[in-house]
Amino acid sequence: MVMDPDKSNQILNRKSGEGIRVLIIDDEKPHAEVVSESLERVGFECTVVCNGKDGAKKIETETFDVVLTDLRMADVDGLAIVRKAKEELPEVEVIVITGHADIKTAVEAIKQGASNYLTKPLDMVELRTIVEKSSEKLRLARANRELKRQLDEKFGFEGVLGNSSKMHDVVVKLQSIAPTNATVLIQGETGTGKELVAKAIHNNSPRKNKPFVAMNCTALNENLLDDELFGHEPGAFTGAERMRKGRFEYANGGTLFLDEVGDMPMSLQAKLLRVLENSEVFRIGSNEPLKVNVRVVSATHRDLEAAVTDGTFRQDLFFRLNRLKIRLPQLRERREDIPLLASHFLKEFNQLHAKNALTIAEPVRKAMTLYDWPGNVREMRNFIESMVVLDVDGVLNIDDVQEGNILNRIQPLSGQSPQASHLIGRPLSEVERFFIEQALSLTNGNREEASRMLGIGERTLYRVIQDWKLQDKIKKALAENSNDMEKAAKSLGMKSDSLIRKLKKLALTPDSEDDSLTRKTDIEDNDEV
Repeated sequence: MVMDPDKSNQILNRKSGEGIRVLIIDDEKPHAEVVSESLERVGFECTVVCNGKDGAKKIETETFDVVLTDLRMADVDGLAIVRKAKEELPEVEVIVITGHADIKTAVEAIKQGASNYLTKPLDMVELRTIVEKSSEKLRLARANRELKRQLDEKFGFEGVLGNSSKMHDVVVKLQSIAPTNATVLIQGETGTGKELVAKAIHNNSPRKNKPFVAMNCTALNENLLDDELFGHEPGAFTGAERMRKGRFEYANGGTLFLDEVGDMPMSLQAKLLRVLENSEVFRIGSNEPLKVNVRVVSATHRDLEAAVTDGTFRQDLFFRLNRLKIRLPQLRERREDIPLLASHFLKEFNQLHAKNALTIAEPVRKAMTLYDWPGNVREMRNFIESMVVLDVDGVLNIDDVQEGNILNRIQPLSGQSPQASHLIGRPLSEVERFFIEQALSLTNGNREEASRMLGIGERTLYRVIQDWKLQDKIKKALAENSNDMEKAAKSLGMKSDSLIRKLKKLALTPDSEDDSLTRKTDIEDNDEV
């Protein structure tokens, strides 16, 4: 294989000390400067101080990767510098410089946290070698820590993203559940992250170094699902020429995740129950039991208690699976987590697709918060990915939303709608009515969805709509009767004093410009559905 010449030159030209900051503390200035010059030739960024006190201050106020200090200085003992460095910068590599007569002191320095020592007079080749090894050790430690962070984010509880109280409760429960061997039932809508939670349980359990095997119970028909779970012996059925292990055997010692277990056929529910009770499986075509040690974590979007009631799910199996239960909230129940999730997915897909989308425009952020996300986190993740792929200017805005996406229809409610420009300077009642009608239009008249979009209670919205209907009737009656209160009341089938009470209740007063009625009240925004 021939290496790219550009890459080859980059490797050859790269200096071993690049990116590493070294603090040199030595009260012999000429000696310190020679050390600094030697290290700078191979790329180290050096800072020189000529007494212990200044060195200690530098350690307090700046960050260094390597500290190179003389042990014998007039003002501050080198051992004090070692202690100070490890106290302020726990991961720093400390190398001490000593005379032959101070070897015991150098050993003491290593006991207190120094990583190595050099004796005077210094060999500059040896100096660079030791500093390079120390910096490489530091780089490796940082790389391992970053890898652990990425693994924790992907597989640990850190991967269960959310700052909301609902997600906090989920994580607290997971921390208690994971270390046990009990079966767990995860309940939540499609796209809420059930498999992610199952993996987090496995990776934080004593079984984490054993297999995690997933099986979707809706992916196959009854016969194929039976074969996938339990395996078969040769000749068990037409085409079964060789022995085949099932998922339970592959998961032995680890965790088997049964997704959408609520859709499992009744005949297989009975076989699953036997495995949970006896810890043994029978391959298709065999009467010989095989012992298995498997923790079962199952998930469903269905209400299994209702399924038990209507006879589509076994009650005894439900009791076995439901020993520990976790309910994952829908994304619309934790809207405060949307910005955090959006930032996480933005970073993920920038890396995956080598893009540089830096931020999400405010109108899109508002629209994302208004949207109900029926597909939950999965839908939002796919949405962010499509925007990142389509982005051309580093800002995810409404132009990056694919045509037909729901956010295109919600976007006018973010306050950026050109249709709303005619409302500037108009009475509040007109503005109120415009946005309520917009919300009802976008949700096809669904009051529950519209009220959520508007941030008001559904009862409040219903009351406002009823008031509008009554207001329109009164306006029509007054217009048809030349604003004669008695005639208008009669046409509405009520007495004039009743009509006056209605007008007061609706806070309607004549508008001097067009002699019509104007409503002078604002809607409530704190009513609960």
